[in-house]
Amino acid sequence: MQDLIKLDLVDLVMAVGLMAIAIGLSAWEKLGLELNLAIATGRTILQLIVLGYVFDFIFAVGNIWAVLAILTVMLTIAAIAARNRISQKIPQVLPLVWGAILASTALTVLYVNFLIIQPNRWYEPQYMLPLAGILLGNAMNAAAIAGDRLVSTINMTSVEIETHLSLGATPQQAVKQYRKEAIRAALIPTLNQMMLIGMVALPGITSGQILAGVNPLDAVSYEILIMFMVVVANLLTTILVTRGLCRQFFNSAMQLV
Repeated sequence: MQDLIKLDLVDLVMAVGLMAIAIGLSAWEKLGLELNLAIATGRTILQLIVLGYVFDFIFAVGNIWAVLAILTVMLTIAAIAARNRISQKIPQVLPLVWGAILASTALTVLYVNFLIIQPNRWYEPQYMLPLAGILLGNAMNAAAIAGDRLVSTINMTSVEIETHLSLGATPQQAVKQYRKEAIRAALIPTLNQMMLIGMVALPGITSGQILAGVNPLDAVSYEILIMFMVVVANLLTTILVTRGLCRQFFNSAMQLV
């Protein structure tokens, strides 16, 4: 296999040229995306450079508290982003989303680290940070989709829910179907990706590993593991988020509020 071809500063500047082309195309078609593309380009460069230096420092130090600190920051950002994408502002939703993403990510990563990868240290940054980062990003999207779908559905079907309640149904029974639909909606993108993975396009993680010189079979093995991790984390996150959100819509007298 050919040795890794490293990208230098000139190569990265040429890469920025791709975004210049995108901005030019937007201007040509009068899409109005030029400013957004420019801001996204700047943020991508800045955020990834900072991330690279932070990870390089944590890898060198290998301290458990440094690992947990950066994961806490990433978790909080993911929870805030998911909360902001839920259309209706509901009290206590941030702690709910934060806890759901934490529980799903922690359980999945610890399962993989202790039972599958088994690194010398369970918090080994080389494994803990990439795996947790992938799960946090996916769990964030799943929480946002399920939460927004559930909130919107409950708001649109309040009459139906109150009818069920008046007929003796519990709050859990009244919204059970809407909760299931929200969870399914959040899992559809992941399931669709799994159905076509490796057939329509190479997943980004596998492509990145192959470009970095990793044996393709090793890269695919990790991709299989990651996809299964994502499914479990997303499903657990949506179950916890939708369950918590449902409780926010009812008072102690089991009335819709």
